[in-house]
Amino acid sequence: MARAAAPAEVTVTSDADSTHALPMHKGRLEAFSDGVIAIIITIMVLELKVPHGTDLAALEPMLPVFLAYVLSFANVGIYWNNHHHLFQAVERLSGGTLWANLHLLFWLSLMPWATGWMGENHWAPLPVALYGLVLLMSGVAYYILTRSLLRHHAHDSRLARALGSDFKGRISVLIYAAAMPLAFVHVGIALAGYLAVALMWFVPDRRIERHLHDA
Repeated sequence: MARAAAPAEVTVTSDADSTHALPMHKGRLEAFSDGVIAIIITIMVLELKVPHGTDLAALEPMLPVFLAYVLSFANVGIYWNNHHHLFQAVERLSGGTLWANLHLLFWLSLMPWATGWMGENHWAPLPVALYGLVLLMSGVAYYILTRSLLRHHAHDSRLARALGSDFKGRISVLIYAAAMPLAFVHVGIALAGYLAVALMWFVPDRRIERHLHDA
């Protein structure tokens, strides 16, 4: 009988002293993140109330809530997809990285609340701007997570080569920051900015896949 392959290991290091390393399975971090993201999506779909009626007119009041759900589902799904790709290239973890990952999950966990407020109020300027704030801080948190990981990887590591200058991460934060105040000018402009970032990240980062195949 063939022996089962041993689970992949990464190295966890102390932020204070990276010279003393202990083996650690990154699967626990990934499993916890997957679970939190699954709960976030579940909470969002539970906000979709059953219509009181059997004709198409009964669905009309739900349209803003449903569209808000679709946008948020896409954003959370994009974070899950890219988070998965990112950690395929990770070789070392640190305590700071664990906190950075929790920081990202904190902001993503606010997505159902921001989505509900925006949808229930039919895309009013303030809820749309606040929704943008959650997106902005999620983007900042993801960028912080990548920087935390890079601190514990060599400059020529697969992760460093794959991320490069992380142009998409930087430009995403700038677009969110610009779109938020524009919600008070016209919500369509802000939503167009949010959608543009989502489309930019819809396809997972091919650089990570390429460097994994080349390894």
